[in-house]
Amino acid sequence: MTFGGDVVARSGVVTGVGVIAPGGIGCDAYWKSLLRGDVSLDRVDLEGCTDLPLRVAGQVRDFDPQTLVENRLLVQTDRFTHFAMAAADMAVRDARLTADPEAPFDIGVATAAGCGGVTFGQREMQELWGRGPRFVGPYQSIAWFYAASTGQISIRGGFCGPCAVLANDEAGGLDVLAHSCRALRNGARAVVTGATEAPLAPYAMVCQLGYPELSLAQDPRRAYQPFTEHACGFSPAEGGAMFVVEREESARRRGAAVRARIAGHAATFTGTRGWEHSREGLARAIRGALAEADCTPDEVDVVFADALGVPAADHAEALALADALGARAADVPVTAPKAGFGRAFSAAAALDVAAAVLALEHDTVPPTPNVADVRVDLDVVTGRARTTALRTALVLSRGLMGCNSALVLRRDDEPRT
Repeated sequence: MTFGGDVVARSGVVTGVGVIAPGGIGCDAYWKSLLRGDVSLDRVDLEGCTDLPLRVAGQVRDFDPQTLVENRLLVQTDRFTHFAMAAADMAVRDARLTADPEAPFDIGVATAAGCGGVTFGQREMQELWGRGPRFVGPYQSIAWFYAASTGQISIRGGFCGPCAVLANDEAGGLDVLAHSCRALRNGARAVVTGATEAPLAPYAMVCQLGYPELSLAQDPRRAYQPFTEHACGFSPAEGGAMFVVEREESARRRGAAVRARIAGHAATFTGTRGWEHSREGLARAIRGALAEADCTPDEVDVVFADALGVPAADHAEALALADALGARAADVPVTAPKAGFGRAFSAAAALDVAAAVLALEHDTVPPTPNVADVRVDLDVVTGRARTTALRTALVLSRGLMGCNSALVLRRDDEPRT
């Protein structure tokens, strides 16, 4: 993991994945949606949001928190934490991970968040200004906070190991996995980690209107078209993904199925001087991640692109891939499934990681929905999913405030027990 030139060697494997996405809840539904190239973007119909200039987003419509989260916790927490708890439960079940009462500090929790509990916070602020401070509930002090998901997952699961939250722009969704691997290196046996967001509330959507990169298009089929001449910004989304990341020797010892290996990561910061400056920072992050993974450009089999949907940003990303991968950049399959369901801020990267794990398992690259006429020198997969041998995936993320991150995932080649 590279921060300011500091490279930390580490080993971590993914043994559990849980997904809450506009296209489906759970890995199976999510993967089928990705393979079909579904477009889950739609007109926002939430109360208080229908008259705002932002008209199109990716909503998770089939999520019933009352069937997945205890009632006593529902009233204490925001929707983004409901997503996190439900996805964490899925990941823990998938990994068959249990906390050992004799060793409660072996398992930690780390999440990334960029928006926090905006729906809960807005409701309580309305009570404050409309009815007075006596009508503000006691949970306002924690439910809006970025760390709420980490805390609730830790308490519910009895995971008393190292816990953290990264409020690190969109790139935090990748950086949190590297942070979790550092915790493994420092003694943790496993970390429940990932990112979820729920930014579709009136106050939060008004705040997002300050982003010039936000798409205000009204047609869901035209709102988010990265790498094309029609690109007019990104559509936001809610949802996210959680993972169980373990020390490899621990996972092997307990017979866990290793779904992917976290092989390398690097991060840089290029600030807000213009998207053209992200080229150098992203290229440096890619090179750093490949170096840590001991991976050559020719070994990269698929790229899950950041795909902001802004012409200058898309062009810079294509140039960064050319800088870092050389001639391989024009040939490696590139995909951006988020074009079909939206960009869920820090959770966008986590959803891409989940998609990459599934792609490696199925030797299939999901298509980029809504995209046909590609205007960059990349082999962007459009139309149909592409079947091809996959061993190494490169996942990219950039934040609106200038963070750049790259993560290398490898398929596990060890025979499963």
